[in-house]
Amino acid sequence: MPSPMPPLTPEALRDAVARIAPSRLPTLTQHLFEAATNAQQTQSLAPLRAFVHSWAVFVAIERHPARAERLRELERIVDAGEQDPTEAIAEIRAIRDAAEAEAGL
Repeated sequence: MPSPMPPLTPEALRDAVARIAPSRLPTLTQHLFEAATNAQQTQSLAPLRAFVHSWAVFVAIERHPARAERLRELERIVDAGEQDPTEAIAEIRAIRDAAEAEAGL
């Protein structure tokens, strides 16, 4: 049973990533720092919205270990370039769309 989807706030997403994918915490922290800096420089919330969107999708995918592993497998297929990636790309899109829907995005 996956853990519940956290609120879509930087702090709640950081806590969720710390639980389900702690190795990604430095990346999240760097992304949040850059988003906050860009938001301040541009006087726009768009960079912070992009941060929340990106990490909410990540958490929604990683909450389901089998789905997360399938996504990594599909990404390897696309990256390897040894076969037609059309089906893999379509499945990646479907996984990401489902994750967005779960996250309420």
